[in-house]
Amino acid sequence: MTRSRMVLGLVPLLGSAAVQAAETPVINSGDTAFVALCSLVVLLMTLPGLALFYGGMARGKNVLSILMQVFCTASLMSVLFAIYGYSLCFTDGGSWQSLIGGLDKLFLKGVGTDSVVGTIPEYLYFLFMLLFAAITPAIIVGAFAERMKFSAVMLFMAVWLTLNYIPMAHMAWGGGWVFNLGVQDFAGGNVVHLNVGIASLVGAWLIGRRRDYGTSALAPHNMTMTFIGGGLLWVGWLGFCGGCALAASGFAMLVMVNTMLASCAGALAWMLVEGVHRGKPSLFGAVSGAIAGLVAITPACGYVGPMGAIVLGLIAAPVCVWAVEKLKPAMGLDDAFDVFCVHGVAGILGGLLTPVFALSELGGQGFTGERGLLDQLQINAGALLFSILFSALTSWVAFKVAALFCGGLRVDEEQEIDGLDLAAHGEVGYKYSN
Repeated sequence: MTRSRMVLGLVPLLGSAAVQAAETPVINSGDTAFVALCSLVVLLMTLPGLALFYGGMARGKNVLSILMQVFCTASLMSVLFAIYGYSLCFTDGGSWQSLIGGLDKLFLKGVGTDSVVGTIPEYLYFLFMLLFAAITPAIIVGAFAERMKFSAVMLFMAVWLTLNYIPMAHMAWGGGWVFNLGVQDFAGGNVVHLNVGIASLVGAWLIGRRRDYGTSALAPHNMTMTFIGGGLLWVGWLGFCGGCALAASGFAMLVMVNTMLASCAGALAWMLVEGVHRGKPSLFGAVSGAIAGLVAITPACGYVGPMGAIVLGLIAAPVCVWAVEKLKPAMGLDDAFDVFCVHGVAGILGGLLTPVFALSELGGQGFTGERGLLDQLQINAGALLFSILFSALTSWVAFKVAALFCGGLRVDEEQEIDGLDLAAHGEVGYKYSN
């Protein structure tokens, strides 16, 4: 994979109309089959993957509420993305192009069976990007688990998609200023992971702690469920990152290999840290380490080599352990399922280290043009800082809007004690004692 070929491989995902117009679009059946398969496994990582991963971490009286929130968030985001999200992400915004797209494809106008993006049908490109929009907000559910009104969750998600995700996706992938800056972020370290990590901090701060915060009463009810969900996330992540190449190619296989190896290294590193400091490595820790490795490699998977991916996973997991054990208690915020400590922290780490391991001397793909390591580090760091500030502001607004129209964000004390399965949905899915 040459440097120029690697960059051109990213163009369809990033929405460069100029390059697409330079060649007559022709659908490639191999590329289409590959991206379609990647789309299916990305759906698998959301439903049931993320839902089961989070559901097992909840207490028994709240497990159905977690499944419901992830399931319905993915459904709502998909419909909104079809109505206006796709157009605002991936069409020309005119004088606003640096910040947001236009309305040319509102209600999917102009998208048909003959329209093509790169070498795949535009409907498939739309589906793949829809699945990114479906899973990203759903990750935030882990921050306010077990205490937020269902109506407030749904309204927050709709506002957050509109104010946050759509502009972020356009700026990074749709030809906005972040894309033109040349940030090394292959599969969404900023748009997805750092973004949801900061949103989770804002939500945990505004909603407040659960009643039993800091006690053993908050222990996960079913680690087997979390393990299954984590495994499905791992499988889906290969399609999440690999599919971003939008072609069945050697480059796409490199991306998938990098994703796999970083996850394995993260699992082993977290296990080792727990074994040294606690004397007993845990299943929960191994799965968490795998997720930390996956988050860290997301921005880097198209720029580093396999050995760099392993080192990145080995670094990310211990840093996330520190965030869970030291940083989270110091902040005093009840980010219930450690969304910030894993997605936010590993997302920042991956974004900063991507240029380092992209060095050709370390087996990476190198840099474009005359750009050097210091230049690329400054560009990536600037984009990370912007993402943090933008996510904090838009997430705060989204939570405030939800609170205004739903009579507050949080369920009352009696409902929290009874559990949201009964209080919000009138169902019981698990016999519990706490």
